[in-house]
Amino acid sequence: MAGTGADAREQVAGRLLRQAGACERLGSPLSGLLLRAAAEDVAAGGPTWAVLAPHAGGHRDDALGLRLLAAVHRLVLERRAPALAVHYPSVGGTAGPRGAGAAFLAAVADHAAALRDLVARPCQTNEVARAAALLGGFLAVARATRLPLRVLEIGASGGLLLRWDRYRYTAPGWSWGPADSGLTLDGLFARPPAPDPPAVPVAERRGCDPTPVDVGTQEGRTTLTASVWPDQTDRLARLRQALAVAAAVPAAVDREGVATWLPARLADLVPGTATVVYQSIVEQYLDDDQRAARTAALDAAGARATAAAPLAWLRFEPIPGTPDFVVDLRTWPGGTTARVATATPHGAAVVAR
Repeated sequence: MAGTGADAREQVAGRLLRQAGACERLGSPLSGLLLRAAAEDVAAGGPTWAVLAPHAGGHRDDALGLRLLAAVHRLVLERRAPALAVHYPSVGGTAGPRGAGAAFLAAVADHAAALRDLVARPCQTNEVARAAALLGGFLAVARATRLPLRVLEIGASGGLLLRWDRYRYTAPGWSWGPADSGLTLDGLFARPPAPDPPAVPVAERRGCDPTPVDVGTQEGRTTLTASVWPDQTDRLARLRQALAVAAAVPAAVDREGVATWLPARLADLVPGTATVVYQSIVEQYLDDDQRAARTAALDAAGARATAAAPLAWLRFEPIPGTPDFVVDLRTWPGGTTARVATATPHGAAVVAR
């Protein structure tokens, strides 16, 4: 156990309160309410502290609050917390927020042993709307090279963003993607990218993740559903539709970290394709060695890139020390970097450059 005193409780409570504020800013008042109740319980040394104490020494960016929300949401989805379920719109609950905090803490107390194991699992928010933020980067590479894309995703989770080209994107007077897609991403663009080219062939789609989610299983689908905030029914609907698309579009996600996976995937660039390495809200989960290995692999491959076998690195990440999230694109030959979009963390309010 990393620490058991008042200082440790205060540190964990502070992490939960920071996440509560983020949830509220991103349109999930229920999640904010639940995390504030959990923070008070931690500060008082209650059952939530018993669950989270082993993580007291964790980094402030290790998504502890999100992992707690997902762990308890799983109990609700699996019908193990009926008194809490009545407050969760994700399962049809209509009771509203009154009493939700107390029901949440009661569920934590009743299932403390199970939650200790569940909270230890990594965050798996495979938010499919982030494809809207990334879209302009993919189109920029396809437009510049006029080649099929070989897409390689770092931190792919369940691989939903590996199917980005199979989704339909719409805004007033604008659209891109197959009209018969099972998922339409609408209302996410403040300013959409140029819809050129109108279609992009994908020659290979592959990702890596230290703990990938198999979306072909009920366990995998539950894991991703539990990671969505329970009062954001639009996100839940998108997830269900994306899972249906994934069932029809094969994509491999290797159980491997970026430090070994990416050098192997970039050892040979494939002539006649443009290789696009991409990531979305992954940086905080990588350590210094992983970042260094990724950069070295990209630089080495970039030095070998040609017009016939170009390379790109597309990343959707926060600007450190600011509330801003941006999409940047670096391309080789040349190694030039351009900002292609800004967006909210869940892929809304996308402004293409």
